Amino acid sequence: MAYYHSVTLDKERCRGCTNCLQHCPTEAIRVRGGKAKIIKERCIDCGECIRVCPYRAKRAVTDSFDILNDYEYNIALPAPALYGQFGSSITADKVLTGLLEIGFDNVFEVARAAEYVSSATKKILDEGKIPEPIISSACPAVIRLISVRFPGLIDHVINLLSPMEIAAKMARKEAIEKTGLPDEKIGVFFITPCPAKMTSIKASGLLDRSAVSGAISVNDIYAKLLAVMKHIEPKHLAKAGFAGISWARRGGESYGTGIQNYIVVDGIQNVINILSAIEDEKLTDVKFAELLACPGGCVGGALNVTNSYVCINNIKNIASAAGESEPVNDVDPEIVKWEKKLYSSDVMNLDTDLARAVEKMEQIERMCETLPHLDCGSCGAPTCRALSEDIVLGFANEYDCIFKRREHVKELTRELYEIAERHKKDGSKMTARELERSEEISIELYELEERQ
Repeated sequence: MAYYHSVTLDKERCRGCTNCLQHCPTEAIRVRGGKAKIIKERCIDCGECIRVCPYRAKRAVTDSFDILNDYEYNIALPAPALYGQFGSSITADKVLTGLLEIGFDNVFEVARAAEYVSSATKKILDEGKIPEPIISSACPAVIRLISVRFPGLIDHVINLLSPMEIAAKMARKEAIEKTGLPDEKIGVFFITPCPAKMTSIKASGLLDRSAVSGAISVNDIYAKLLAVMKHIEPKHLAKAGFAGISWARRGGESYGTGIQNYIVVDGIQNVINILSAIEDEKLTDVKFAELLACPGGCVGGALNVTNSYVCINNIKNIASAAGESEPVNDVDPEIVKWEKKLYSSDVMNLDTDLARAVEKMEQIERMCETLPHLDCGSCGAPTCRALSEDIVLGFANEYDCIFKRREHVKELTRELYEIAERHKKDGSKMTARELERSEEISIELYELEERQ
């Protein structure tokens, strides 16, 4: 199945450094010919490469603000993290009013939809039908990570849509009833802190069709909002309370469920570690796992403006000022549940034929044994194991390894020297085979030099 990606590479900016290579959680990046290359099938659009690239060669593809012109009626779905971008004294009402000022016809808080998810989650936890620890489904990068690297844990994932999708469904239904407009003339746009949300809109895999029309990044809308919020009188628009707004930061989702036996893990590498522990059945005494790809939660998204630690404090104060919201009761399962099942991705499979896959696995093991196990990244692969896979699959050569290349150059140079010395001593001419071999060595040395 084709997979849409919101993280792309600007080759003109790329300098071939290995920052992205070493930080990619699914080994989806290689450096070839002095430029990074994203293996699309493995990319989970977590935005980690955007975060660590010093040359800004990775970027997220989101919608421009001009997309509002394509619809007659536009609704903004602000992520809770948006509230924390402007200071702890800014209220949710002020941000929501600001969105109306810059061109949206209506707003619907994703934070309020988050409260619906919390209510549905609590019910599912009480039913006890999903294997524990039950894994949150709110972060699309984590869900994609599970389908790619941890398919055995799919049954642990709670089958609830993200607050973004639920907010979109509810907002769209309200707009149709209010305006009388047909569905296709209503634009519903998520204000996103991360690229993975854009990906989930375009290719969620869990819905026949997303209710969200598009996504505008927080950093694209920040300046517009900041300018109008200086002089507006806020309207009373906010309905979300402490629990919903707190979803912006780590622990907010778990707090909203009201349970005690849970863990919260943020940062994609930490998430990988905890998923490995769950896979190895080392975490059987935990009921719920809130897993967040970005450091600190959505406040740490790569498309935000404000420092995540500052944003966490802002969210805490804004949520406290909001107080408790009206309780959510009798959540309609048709609104909050997945429409399709989550399936594993076969991108890590070596071959469709099992026998061939086993054979390739053995070749990879043998190749890996010959490599230095330094995982330096100089070869353009993140680890020696990854390079072994690339070699067996035909995407690389063993002499892409700088250490193997250096050893081979020494061997070839020594052989060329011995041929020359042998004839230098007795004054004889090289044989046709020696001339041919000398030429072969010279060509190979040149090709090895070109690999650097």
